[in-house]
Amino acid sequence: MLSAVRDSVGEEAARRYLPVLVLAPYAIWVAVSLDGLVAALGAAAIVAGLRASRRRVRGRPAMGWALLAGLLIGLAALFSYSAPWLGLSLVCVYFARRRAFLNVASGVGALLPILGAQLLGFTWADGLVAAETDYASRIAPYRSVLWWSAISVVVLLLATGPAIYASARKVRNTAAWPFLVGAGAAVVFSIAAGLARGGVEHAWLPFFPWLTVAAVAADKPAGELPPTPLLLVGVGAVLAVLIEATLVTPW
Repeated sequence: MLSAVRDSVGEEAARRYLPVLVLAPYAIWVAVSLDGLVAALGAAAIVAGLRASRRRVRGRPAMGWALLAGLLIGLAALFSYSAPWLGLSLVCVYFARRRAFLNVASGVGALLPILGAQLLGFTWADGLVAAETDYASRIAPYRSVLWWSAISVVVLLLATGPAIYASARKVRNTAAWPFLVGAGAAVVFSIAAGLARGGVEHAWLPFFPWLTVAAVAADKPAGELPPTPLLLVGVGAVLAVLIEATLVTPW
């Protein structure tokens, strides 16, 4: 992910974002959830998309990187049905860099793992329908939409820590805004569709880092970068310790 931040907003911003990323409260779930793998695949896909859309990368190299980006999104989608939302970040990156045609290569790449799985007997669309049916019968009737959606928002704020406030406040000042579009759209859709009824600390794990990426952005467009937000980092680290000490976790 740091490679993506460096590619979009520069080396110095990536260095200042490093402690925000590493010491975030959601880090306690990264090593104990399969969604950590989904997060890694999604981050690698965005890095590949950024490399494909670099100004000096054209022709076959660009198409190759874009194909790889889509392939990684497709692989992530086999582990999590929410992973394709990160593809929206790729789309925004390509349009922001005026390389919209790369969407074709990434789209083809994303289909390859899905079609490969179908040849082996697993239909992704049928799996999505089955998961929704199971959710509708086993969870939805017993958990209030409003109550559990509110709980999910609280979990989001706890998992991302104070960095999400700083990121939301300065999102218009960073070239990394495409990252927040995909992650933000996934979270908003989950809440609006009534799907956020528990387990979001895992389900939203691939999106948490992207939601805080603007925390190190300048206070004004094209302004100077602020120093490393040590206070945000410290509060986030303390919050992670408190969460782990308070919750009864199975690990």
